[in-house]
Amino acid sequence: MQKKTIKNTDLSVAPINFGGNVFGWTLNEKESFDILDQFTDAGFNFIDTADTYSWWVNGKGGQSEEIIGKWMKERNNRNDLVIATKVGSETKEHGFDISKRHILKSVDESLQRLQTDHIDLYYTHFDDNKTPVEETLEAYDEVIKAGKVRYIAASNVSPERLKESFEAAEKNGLPKYVALQPHYNLVEREKFESEYEQLVKDFDLSVFTYWSLAAGFLTGKYRSEEDFAKTTRGEGVRKYFDDKGKAVLKALDEVSAKHNSSPATVSLAWLLANPLITAPIVSATSKNQLETLFAAPKLNLDSEDLQILDEASK
Repeated sequence: MQKKTIKNTDLSVAPINFGGNVFGWTLNEKESFDILDQFTDAGFNFIDTADTYSWWVNGKGGQSEEIIGKWMKERNNRNDLVIATKVGSETKEHGFDISKRHILKSVDESLQRLQTDHIDLYYTHFDDNKTPVEETLEAYDEVIKAGKVRYIAASNVSPERLKESFEAAEKNGLPKYVALQPHYNLVEREKFESEYEQLVKDFDLSVFTYWSLAAGFLTGKYRSEEDFAKTTRGEGVRKYFDDKGKAVLKALDEVSAKHNSSPATVSLAWLLANPLITAPIVSATSKNQLETLFAAPKLNLDSEDLQILDEASK
C-alpha cells in the first residue's frame, strides 16, 4: 500500500488513521485486538488515541492506550506502527490542561500505558486557553529531547493560538506542530475551510480529520427518526438530519451506486481526494465496517462525483 509522509517528519503512514476511542468503550479488549489485527493485516499502520479515552466510561480514561499497549506487546509490532496520542483534554478528575507540569506528567503515564519508550505524534488535544504557548512548547521541547516524543501536532486549538504557537516556536527555537487534527467531513465543512485551511497551507501541516464520518451519519444508517434510538451515538447525530444532511445522503447514494460502493467509503474517498488531507481518522467495530474503510483509498472519485458531493454539502 502506498504510504504518505507526514510533512516535516520521517513518519510514513497508510492513508487511513484508525481512531482508538472505541477501545475500552464500544469494544472490549478481545474485540479491540481482533479489529487491530485486521487493520494492520490489511497494510495499515497508523493508530490514533488519547490519554483520556474513554473518560466518559470510567471518569478518567486510559483504557484505549492500555489496550493498544497490550496488543503491541503481544504482537511485538511497535516498530511497524505510527502511534499518535494526545494530552490536554478534560476528565472528571481535571479540566483542560496544557501546562508544562501536566504535559510532563501525562507523557510518562501515556508511555507506561502504551508500553513503549516513545510516542510518534503527540497532540495538544484541547487548548486550555490560559497556558502561555511558550510554556506548552517548552514542555514539548523537553519531552522531544528526552526521546519520549518524536513530533507534535494540534487538534482543538483556535486559529489565533495556533498562529501564536508557530510565531513563538520560530522566535524561541522551539518545536513546531507538524499536523492538525480538525473536525471535518461532508456535513461539517465551514469551520475548517474558512478558519484553518489557509493556516494548513501557510505552516505546511499534514491534516488528519476527526469525526470523518460525522459519528456515523455519513454511513447512511440514519434515515429516519427511529434510527437515532438504535445506537450509542444516535442522539448525537440527530442534528445532521436536516435538509442539508438529507441532500448529502442523497448525493452519497448517487455516487455510491455509480461505483458499487457505500456511503462511508465514498465519504472517506471525498476527504482523500483533497490534497490537503493526509489521512482521515475513522473507527470501526466490525469486519464489515473495516472493509468500507479499506476500500476508500482504492476509490478514485472523478470530477463529476466531487461536484455532486460538493454541491450537496456546501
